[in-house]
Amino acid sequence: MIEIGKINNLKISKIDNRGIFFDGEEFGELFLPRREAPQNAKSGDSIKVFLYPDSERKIIATVKKPFGMAGQFAWLKVISVNSVGVFMDWGLKKDLMVPFSEQKQSLKDGRSYIVYILFDTKSNRIIASTKLHKYFKTDVPVYEEGVETDLLIYGQTETFYKVIVDHSYKGVLYKNEVFQKLFLGQQVKGYVKKVREDGKVDLLFHKPGYGKVNGLSKVILERLEREGGYLPVTDKSSPEVIYDLFGESKSTFKNALGLLYKKRIISIDQKGIRLNKKNESNG
Repeated sequence: MIEIGKINNLKISKIDNRGIFFDGEEFGELFLPRREAPQNAKSGDSIKVFLYPDSERKIIATVKKPFGMAGQFAWLKVISVNSVGVFMDWGLKKDLMVPFSEQKQSLKDGRSYIVYILFDTKSNRIIASTKLHKYFKTDVPVYEEGVETDLLIYGQTETFYKVIVDHSYKGVLYKNEVFQKLFLGQQVKGYVKKVREDGKVDLLFHKPGYGKVNGLSKVILERLEREGGYLPVTDKSSPEVIYDLFGESKSTFKNALGLLYKKRIISIDQKGIRLNKKNESNG
């Protein structure tokens, strides 16, 4: 099934000096210009291409990947505003339009916004919307605790970040569980803490439990190797010093050190931690 506004794996039907042609089913013959054609491509091969309507509403193919696809939320920049609508840069030659009917507030030239991208079947074009609430899924998601998810930061309060989970659901990252600054439009990985009855998802920035500790242990080892096998920090150091070095809480740092110490990978003295010689990369 051909999906407009998404990446499709299409089989080459013919090749000439203009480029590559595909069978676009109900959309007819689709074309990829010679300048974008993979070398040594031949009839019968399959190529992954992004499909979108050009200015004349004709469906064209490209091997370029946009900043966001239909069915996804994305952080895009406004590059022009006129009487027709607002146009955003989404990484392709043809800019992405936000119709005035899909604007929650007036959009300013040069500013970036979170938008939802969709294929509008009525106008046969791909558009964007800042009316995000219309496009969140309303069912209660089925996630297991600790499963990894893709997150997009779309707002914040004094106590939590508002996030979009897997381009589908509303989620929350509590600031007292995130030990670094996050920014509007930032894409990060997160882990499910729990799913609420209202369908919102509470998330963690690191894997629950010792998944987080194991991750920090690796970071500490990498830092030790870069610094010649010694760091002037211990489990007695202040929370501020630990956060400045590793972006983590003191309790998580202490657990990570304990794990490395039990495995005899490091030794600890009053002033710092040292990589044991047998574990040094050059030892």
